[in-house]
Amino acid sequence: MEMTLIKVHGSMNTFYMFESDEREDFAQLAIRLSALDPDIDGILVILPSAVAHAKMRVFNNDGSEASMCGNGLRCVARYVCERDRVQEAVIETLKALLCVKKEETLNEGIETYSVEISPVSFSLSSLPMKYGDNSEWTHQALPFVSEEIPFSAVAVPNPHLIGIVPQEMQRDTSHQQKWAQYFNGENEYFSDGVNVSYVTPMENGIFVRTYERGVGFTNACGTAMTASALVSCMAGLVPYGDVAVYNPGGMVKCSVSKQGDDIQLQLTGNATYLSVVKFDWTVNAEESSILSSEPLEEQVFYEKFIGNISNISKQFV
Repeated sequence: MEMTLIKVHGSMNTFYMFESDEREDFAQLAIRLSALDPDIDGILVILPSAVAHAKMRVFNNDGSEASMCGNGLRCVARYVCERDRVQEAVIETLKALLCVKKEETLNEGIETYSVEISPVSFSLSSLPMKYGDNSEWTHQALPFVSEEIPFSAVAVPNPHLIGIVPQEMQRDTSHQQKWAQYFNGENEYFSDGVNVSYVTPMENGIFVRTYERGVGFTNACGTAMTASALVSCMAGLVPYGDVAVYNPGGMVKCSVSKQGDDIQLQLTGNATYLSVVKFDWTVNAEESSILSSEPLEEQVFYEKFIGNISNISKQFV
């Protein structure tokens, strides 16, 4: 079966995206495409929805399904808004109906979209995470990991463990890699694994590096960046409102609003199309192959944007 795929990225979090009806082989498809193209982090599937403009499903490159993906949702938002000729839409995800909207460009030539990140939960059962008899874990050290790093656990709805670290721990990723790999293997704390982000405050925002469950170190993780902005606001590192979040893949804006227990989160960033790909998906997955790839011109504009912010982020990478 020949399929047309669009290779896309949000903050260099890269996927193959396509429309489809529900099928049983999305996980196998993600694994095969990732084997053929190591640059991708997974696939984005756009499906019909009875309650929204479209439904999104996300499969990581190991075949596991994610509850949500903020970077991927921006790309799906663009596709659906352009397809339906609207400026705003509602996308169904596994855990919530999320509002998306076309925004003013981040920089010349960059298609920019904002997406709602929801729901938010600090209950450890929602990750899930087990640590003693605690029901929440916010801005406290995990002594067996480090006495000096304050960690927070939050689901948005993907599970995140976020540590506030000094700049030198961004340059040397060995500590983060050690514990992220442990928490995503056999362990007593996270039965389903967890996304592990290390966050460092900057003069004009925060820098975030994420080890993503089912992926490994990634250029960016949308829900991780948004959760990191929330945790940074709660810790007093940055003020509530719009937070500039830098990452190895670029920069996004996260809007954080908190009134009592009511938390509103929004993620704004690029939705870039890289190429249009023809793919032959066969019954024998190992015989499936990429037939052709037609590059697009949008990445040139994103690279200019990266050049503009490189002096800010290069101190961490």
